[in-house]
Amino acid sequence: MADAPFSILDELGFRFEPDNLYQQVVTQTLTAAEKLETPRHLQLIMAQPKNEIMVHFPVKMEDGHYRLFKGYRVQHNNLLGPYKGGVRFHPDVSLDHVKALSLLMTMKSALVGLPFGGGKGGVQIDPRAVSLEELRRVTRRFTVALGDNIGPDHDIPAPDVGTNPAVMGWMADTYLNTAGRTQRINGESVVTGKPLAFGGSPGREKATGQGLVFVLDELLPELDLDPATLSFSLIGYGNVGSWAGRLLGHRGATLKAVMDHTGAIYADGGIDVERLAKHVAEHGGVAGFNHGCETIDEATFYGVEVDLFIPAALEQMIGPEQAGLLNCKVLAEAANAPTTPEGERVLTEKGVRVLPAILCSSGGVTVSYFEWRQNRDAVTWTVDRVDRELCELMHAAARRTREMAHRLKCDLRTAAFAAALESLSEVYAIRGIFP
Repeated sequence: MADAPFSILDELGFRFEPDNLYQQVVTQTLTAAEKLETPRHLQLIMAQPKNEIMVHFPVKMEDGHYRLFKGYRVQHNNLLGPYKGGVRFHPDVSLDHVKALSLLMTMKSALVGLPFGGGKGGVQIDPRAVSLEELRRVTRRFTVALGDNIGPDHDIPAPDVGTNPAVMGWMADTYLNTAGRTQRINGESVVTGKPLAFGGSPGREKATGQGLVFVLDELLPELDLDPATLSFSLIGYGNVGSWAGRLLGHRGATLKAVMDHTGAIYADGGIDVERLAKHVAEHGGVAGFNHGCETIDEATFYGVEVDLFIPAALEQMIGPEQAGLLNCKVLAEAANAPTTPEGERVLTEKGVRVLPAILCSSGGVTVSYFEWRQNRDAVTWTVDRVDRELCELMHAAARRTREMAHRLKCDLRTAAFAAALESLSEVYAIRGIFP
């Protein structure tokens, strides 16, 4: 059984590379599929995306020269509904990277029970290194380059690392100005995560952090932890990390340490979560925040004793070295795939429980679904309704994961993938494989 995922990779012609993010995610998916005894033909379907789109487009920069940009959109699976997933602006965006994230989006949607499939996109660019006007031009040209590969009933982008509501607004405006008349019906819903004034949803900005908190409410009591009294540390204090930190802090939890690309800080008595969020917004990172804090190095950060550790930045940040230093009881993945397989093995040996990303970070796509519904119905929900419906879906997904773990006698990551695959398998059994 242990070799089953690798036989699928061999059949598809993969040259196995253990550090490749896409192959790590595929292996996790296939391991769960084998545990669930998913038919082999469905394992083959899940192991590769339906469509891989690569575009190159020139943009005139403010100094007058033209720069050629590379962009991607990967559409993994649309069995349950339109492709859905973020757009990342980052220098390290690559095809395999986007493929991995698109597969995770398929799993998230199926686990939560959303009528969406999985997709992901990105552009190789450092958004901090260009002007606002250059960023707008890149966004518009990328949207045009994608053409009818996106649409409100076909593929619906959203924000991710390096993008924000403003970028989503530019994408929607570009689509509305370039799509054909029939495609413009419900055209505002071509993307989610838009500004509130342009069809965005209340609660979308905090959605991923809020969804994580709802998952913790459901799962931590079984692990003898109270979300209102625990201590925690965070990697990343951007959108996801800062909202998770603020929401937990407001409940009474103590944030003891934070690290991002600018440095790391520590306060045994707790960090002021709101004051830190304001500092990061103004200065671009946690470095220089000295309100009751001290600056620490990376090794010290990982070694801070806490109940809960939350990686909320990029992928593959917790390898065996970092896992060996961690001094926590539970790790909750707020970022996509932040823990490598080797890192997770070390954590398991230490008795650390890992709450997987496809569960913990699915609040964002869930509220994106709410925004899509609101746009199509031409209504706006209250933030109370958004939170209430998000809470119901996240609690249900957490329970589904826990029940699957008991049923298969496996870890929570395998259980989450298995629960998602069970939903997909049921629909494939009903619909069959075309033709």
